[in-house]
Amino acid sequence: RACETESGPRAGSQLRPIPRRSLSDAVFEQLRDAIVGGSLPAGAPLPAERVLCESLGVNRGAVRAALRKLEQARLVTVRHGGTSQVLDYRRSAGLDLLAALLVRPEGGLDAAAVRGVMEVRTTLAPEIARLAALRRSGPTADALDETVAAMRAARGDAEALQRLGIAFWGLVVEGSGNLAYRLLWNTLRDTYERMLPLLTRVLAEENGDPEAFAALAAAVRRGDCDDARAWAHTLVLRGEEAVSRALDARAAAGERRPS
Repeated sequence: RACETESGPRAGSQLRPIPRRSLSDAVFEQLRDAIVGGSLPAGAPLPAERVLCESLGVNRGAVRAALRKLEQARLVTVRHGGTSQVLDYRRSAGLDLLAALLVRPEGGLDAAAVRGVMEVRTTLAPEIARLAALRRSGPTADALDETVAAMRAARGDAEALQRLGIAFWGLVVEGSGNLAYRLLWNTLRDTYERMLPLLTRVLAEENGDPEAFAALAAAVRRGDCDDARAWAHTLVLRGEEAVSRALDARAAAGERRPS
């Protein structure tokens, strides 16, 4: 049953009714987007549960479950019996928020978030490749060689090469033997995959060079840390620069568009 009606200052002005499916997730996503988008700014009180129920057209259980998720994501502090408050997500949230930041609530990619993901990738990949070469794992090297063979067979298929590129880097991360990098990669991979439909062709220059991947795989196999780091940097820098050019072109096209 939906909660009783209760008015509140500006409580429903930014909100819209939720379709009756996956209610708590839908409430969470809408409030999360309001926090990230700034319509619920850091330091602002959250509307009372009853106000949220009325504004969103959902039951109290869905609202409470969503508030728990917001608290777990460190987007709000929930004070039972008192006023709950929005946190500054830039200071409190974790990497799990990254995927949500990529796509603006009104649609389209957030250029700053996309650039950030690519810069982190360029920074970390060479060190991860160095560790994979240091560990010099035979099974990792074998799997990398198999992936390179698949990339050679998929020449010209940008989507297949994109998927194989992700698989290749996942193997390098696994070969590094570093759990922290593994967990970080999981988040970055999930975030990166949200951009795939838009970036497949943009990243064709990186993923369409199987011989560069083969050189990295060979460096890992022979335990050449410096060479592995250098080839990893070469590859991911291509991707970062291609994405940066695409975002710059998109911004320029937007500026030229008549108002």
